[in-house]
Amino acid sequence: MAETSIPQTTKSLATTTSGSSSKTADQVIADGLKYKGVPYKFGSSKNTTNTFDCSSFTQRVFKQAGVNLPRDSRQQSKVGKQVSKNQLQKGDLIFFRSYGSSSSRITHVAIYAGNNTLLHTYGKGGVTTSKFAGTSWEKRFEIARRVI
Repeated sequence: MAETSIPQTTKSLATTTSGSSSKTADQVIADGLKYKGVPYKFGSSKNTTNTFDCSSFTQRVFKQAGVNLPRDSRQQSKVGKQVSKNQLQKGDLIFFRSYGSSSSRITHVAIYAGNNTLLHTYGKGGVTTSKFAGTSWEKRFEIARRVI
């Protein structure tokens, strides 16, 4: 797959990461972008890279960087340090609830890629990047966790 760069914007939610955590975050994002366009399939096995669901994708790219995560998004939402939306750094995991739901039940996970960008997989496009702030993704925000 062709490697794609993260779109640059003038508005950034990220603060600067430092040292090895920044290098690990850059590795996670670069590895994730290599899978851009790989199809989404709910319940994909952690042992395949032919398809991903949101949590098998995050589990795979973090494992490639030496960080072990649990298999599903609800379990992943309990590891690492909780961070607020305005303190997001590259490599943070962002967890979402269903659109229009008042429930706090986690239904999706994405990687914050910096510069107001999410790296994740869902729907027909498969692994992709999306804007965060000012979108339905931001409205569905439930919690963010720092695992690196």
